[in-house]
Formats: sequence, structure tokens, C-alpha cells
Amino acid sequence: MASESDGQGRLPTGIPWSSPTVRVVLLSTVLAPLGVPLISPALPTIRDVLALTDAQASLLVDRVGRRRVLIPSLFAFSLLGAAVALGPPYWVVLAVRVVQGTAAAALFITTVTLIGDTFEGVRRNTVLGVNVAVLSAGAAVYPLVGGALAAVSWNAPFAVYLVGLPVAVLAYRVLPEPAGERERRSVSYLRNVVSALPAREAAALYGSAFLIELLLFGAALTAVPFLLDGTYDLPAVLIGAVVTLTEVASVVTSALNGGFSRRVSNHGIIAAGFGIVGGGLVAAWWAPTLGVLVAATAALGAGWGTVLPSLDAGVSEGVETRFRAGALSFRNSTTFLGRALGPWLFTTLVVGRGYRPLLLVAGGCALAFVPVVLLLGRRG
Repeated sequence: MASESDGQGRLPTGIPWSSPTVRVVLLSTVLAPLGVPLISPALPTIRDVLALTDAQASLLVDRVGRRRVLIPSLFAFSLLGAAVALGPPYWVVLAVRVVQGTAAAALFITTVTLIGDTFEGVRRNTVLGVNVAVLSAGAAVYPLVGGALAAVSWNAPFAVYLVGLPVAVLAYRVLPEPAGERERRSVSYLRNVVSALPAREAAALYGSAFLIELLLFGAALTAVPFLLDGTYDLPAVLIGAVVTLTEVASVVTSALNGGFSRRVSNHGIIAAGFGIVGGGLVAAWWAPTLGVLVAATAALGAGWGTVLPSLDAGVSEGVETRFRAGALSFRNSTTFLGRALGPWLFTTLVVGRGYRPLLLVAGGCALAFVPVVLLLGRRG
């Protein structure tokens, strides 16, 4: 773990751009959003060319120690994705995407774990913040790339996955294998992971991971687009631009996390993020004009970018190194549970009520969670 001081007992706080670990982690992170945003714009074309139903096409975005996981995952993610560019039958494409999704999940977990292993204190928050910024930037750009390539051929976007191969080679050459990585993954290990965080910490951090993704995917990525269409009759391209704005806002706030952590605890930052999200949801409910609704949507992305780096920093700080990967895996599981439930929950509850009242209720839930996070984060 990087614990070098500046000669006065203080840990460094800047971004160590010269670190091979930082370079590999950020390059791996920028690949992770390729799994869905790159392919989503191509789904209508894939549906038409392969004579699929909408439901069948949508299945192509469903997804099912550190160094030894990251490197094979990079190779698998790249080669499997690029294989679809050869134009195999639909069932082969679907099978490949299932396996590729497993590799993508490994990328999400191992990159954050490597940061937690290598850095500590404010520098850990700083690097985690930049990592989330890179993730959000990729998610904002890839739909444009995927849409442009899909105009050439339905399978052209899949060739982009080959960019992961040089990253895998770089990781193999420069990435160290942290001490303690060979902890056996047994039932007793899982029990230790479950108990690695105190109950209050686990409730605050895992609960935050679930709720922030539930609100983001349910409101910003589902309810708001329907509201933009139904109320303002915006075309799909402009709705996409508004959604992209949430990613841009998250890039800004996540990149600032290191500066925030110099003055505020991780729990305080998480609480502030929920406050921003809650305010954005209430503003989206109230929004008398399109401009106000767009600004409120940007606030949702800003809140998400505020919360996520401090979530990962909190989990990393709260567990021993040998249990960190397992604890972050649990964090990732709660994240994807929230992502899966959000769109379904919001579209189910909206029947007969409209989206604006639902946004108000969601905003109230986010604001109510602010004191919960602060209370659970209190020491003693």
C-alpha cells in the first residue's frame, strides 16, 4: 500500500499519474462502460438485421486475486466482444455477451480494489474520484461512437473491443501482485467478508450503494426521459443529450472528491450527495420549464458522482486488505440490484399517477436518507 509521507508525516494527496497501477486502472475503467453504452444505440439495427423482437435484442445488454482476475478479464472482455464483429448467429452473440458481462463485472470490482490496495487517505479518494470521472466520461461518449459505427454495420461497434488488448498486455507487464492476494475464496472467507464491516457501516455504505443507483436508473435514466417525451415532445437525440448531461455532471463532482475528503468525512460526502440528488428530484417534480428540468437532471448526475467515490473509499478503509475484494464485490452487487430494480419500480409505480408525483416521493426518500447516513456514520 502506498503510504509514503512528505517528510512531515503527511500522506500525499495528488494524483500519481506516473504510477503504473493508476495507468492500468484508469485504462481498464475506461473500457468497462463499453459493455452497454456502446451497444445500446445499435440495438434497433441489430434487431432489424437479425430479425429479432425488441425483447430479444434487449437481452444483448443484460449482464449476468486482483492481478490474476483483471488481466484474464481484460483479454476475455476484448476478444469476446470483438468476436461478434465476425457476424455470428444470434444465439452465439447472446452467449458471448453473457460471458463478456461476467468479465465486465470483474473489471468494475478489481479496478476499485487495486486503488484501495495501493493508496490510502485523501489520495485514495482522489484516485477513486478520477476513476469514477473516467467511467462517467466513457459512458457519455460511447453511445455516440456506437451510434456512428452502427450506421456503418450492425456488428461494427463490436470491433471497438479490440482496444482492450493492449491494456491487457500493459497490465501483464507492469501491474504488481499485491501481498495477500492469494486468500482462499471459501465459505469461511465469505463469512469473514460479511462481518468485515461493522453493521452500522455496512448499512450506511451498502444501503447508499443500492439507493443511489435505484434513484439514478429509475429517475434520471427512466422517468426523466419519459417525462421529456410526454411533456415537451423532445426527439430521441435531445433526450439522449439530456441524459448525457448527467454523466458530464458526475465527471465534474467525482473528480473533485479528493478535495472534498480533505475537509469532510466520507459519510458527510455521501450525505451531501444524497442531498443534491434529493434536491434535483424535487426540482424535477416542480420544474415549470424545460430548462429547470434539464438542470434538475444534471443535479442527479452531480449527486451520483459525489456519492460513488466516497462509497468505495469508505468500504476500502473499513476492511482488511485480504477482505477488500469481497467487500467491494458486495458493494457492486447492491449497486447492480439498485440498477435492475430502479427502471422496473419507477415504471410500475407510475401507472395512473404520472411521473412528477413519483419524482417528488423519490426526492423525499433521498433527503430522508441524509440524516440516516450521518447517524450511521457516527463513531462510538
